[in-house]
Amino acid sequence: MTGKTIRLTMAQALVRYLAAQRSEIDGKDEPLVAGTFAIFGHGNVAGMGEALAAATDVLPTYRAHNEQSMALAAIAYAKARNRKQFMACTTSIGPGATNMVTAAALAHVDRLPVLLLPGDIFASRLPDPVLQQIEHFGDPTLSVNDTFKPVSRFWDRIMRPEQILQSLPQAIRVLTDPADCGPVTICLPQDIQAEAYDYPAEFFAPRKHRLRRPAPDAREVAEAAEALRNAKRPMVILGGGVHYSEAVAEVRGFLNKHGLMAGESQAGKGALNWDDPHNLGSVGVTGSSAANTLAADADVVLAVGTRLQDFTTGSWALFKAKPKLIQLNVAAYDAWKHNALPLIGDARVTLPLLSAALGDWKVSADRAAHGTAEIARWRGAVDAATAAPKQGNALPSDAQVLGAVNRKSAPTDVVVNASGGLPGEMHKLWKTRDPKGYHMEYGFSCMGYEIAGALGVKLAFPERRVLALIGDGGYMMMNSELATSVMMGAKIDVVVLDNGGFGCINRLQQACGGRPFNNLLVDAHRKVDVPIDFAAHAASMGAIAEKVANIAELEAALDRAKTSDRSHVIVIDTDPMITTQEGGAWWEVAVPEVSTRKEVEAARASYEKQMAARSGAAE
Repeated sequence: MTGKTIRLTMAQALVRYLAAQRSEIDGKDEPLVAGTFAIFGHGNVAGMGEALAAATDVLPTYRAHNEQSMALAAIAYAKARNRKQFMACTTSIGPGATNMVTAAALAHVDRLPVLLLPGDIFASRLPDPVLQQIEHFGDPTLSVNDTFKPVSRFWDRIMRPEQILQSLPQAIRVLTDPADCGPVTICLPQDIQAEAYDYPAEFFAPRKHRLRRPAPDAREVAEAAEALRNAKRPMVILGGGVHYSEAVAEVRGFLNKHGLMAGESQAGKGALNWDDPHNLGSVGVTGSSAANTLAADADVVLAVGTRLQDFTTGSWALFKAKPKLIQLNVAAYDAWKHNALPLIGDARVTLPLLSAALGDWKVSADRAAHGTAEIARWRGAVDAATAAPKQGNALPSDAQVLGAVNRKSAPTDVVVNASGGLPGEMHKLWKTRDPKGYHMEYGFSCMGYEIAGALGVKLAFPERRVLALIGDGGYMMMNSELATSVMMGAKIDVVVLDNGGFGCINRLQQACGGRPFNNLLVDAHRKVDVPIDFAAHAASMGAIAEKVANIAELEAALDRAKTSDRSHVIVIDTDPMITTQEGGAWWEVAVPEVSTRKEVEAARASYEKQMAARSGAAE
């Protein structure tokens, strides 16, 4: 060190800078970057590996088994921590890097922070072509890391060690910005990682980051209040932004004061406890009959912190009365969607201002009574669908499995899922009792997220029980971080629902008129039947594992898992054809216009009818 500079390699400087970033959480000073997942190879072991090894006391490094799943675990951590903390992930070049592209896409869709640090080819180009290097004949500047550009909020390639002085602050800006939040990719050529530079000492001074809470424009508040006051049949939709702005208390107070009823998106579920009198339940394609009934005739819809994807809106066919839409969102991009009245601001700040503008206004007694009656009917349907079978040992439904897990879980337990038929069943039927008790990745619906995500949630909430629910298809896609959870002592409980393949898509295929084909294992091209022993596989990775035959045995196994000393996997066979019929709404899936199958022709006619009905509602 000379004067006010510190001579470090670029990798050492990057690590030191990340370790200096702090986050204020509930008045406490915490690390902004909670740790680094790393799988080392020839593109990062010498540079980043050496730098991380020397900094484990301030920036812990975790070893994973798959680059995609370690990035998914990091993303789940950030989601669980309400985006106030995040993790970094470093890989070698080539397949190690591109394995993270799927995770980057997930984080981009879900607006979640993760810092991706893939190794890259030599900036000098002297050893070209190196192992795992693609060679673009017309552009020698390209590497596989250019594939991250469309799925990153911020992307850079460091070609000189001093470039991080400009790049890293911009990366942190994006990772901590509530409106622009998403994945950041900084590509690190392996020779530049090892080059030294005299960095200004002040670059490494600790810096505290606080959640920015932009207030709304007063005119937008007044316009939203006027629209609500004039509404006869209003409703609210709650999205993930409610959690990220930590506005749960404000949402509950707002609904209670004004008598409004709310439906929840997948990301918004948990904002209200399942038995809250204002909770209509899930909304949209996987929605409750209560939420969807009120949505169908709503004349004003206040959407709080949601990007209103097609599952939430029933492909925009749900709102049959053509309501006026108010979009309360911190991101202007979302607030301006679908010709909405924009209400741009942080939900925690904005809802009290909107409430003050409404004064003592409340929804009509008739509208409130209508919502209460629909809620009561829906809760009866939930209890019926999730009840344990009264007799026999037939294959249970997903809903019956959910009922068992729900009954055997505590309010603060966290349930994790992402793909298959389970998201629809869980959105409808899971009884949330804690704002962070429901962790669903349904923006990208990434098969295999469940076990990796559960690991990330457990790192975020070591004091909570974390339960991953996963289908056999998702388990086969990605399961390696089960071994990581055992190795790290980060206990998770996993329930594998084995329905013999991709049961959800098999049902969708037939709903579109297709014959069962290539989804269930029995309908796939095969020469040999090889039953997969999921319990034996899980046990081989160090987990406690068992297979149960029915719901009663599942409940007993869940009790055992609660007190087991390491990750515990329970496998149960389920019926691939049963799904909860109550609730739900249309979802647009294009059906072939020409087919030799009468079933496809009938499905196409139904599709065209739904399209025409939506067009009529949109006029």
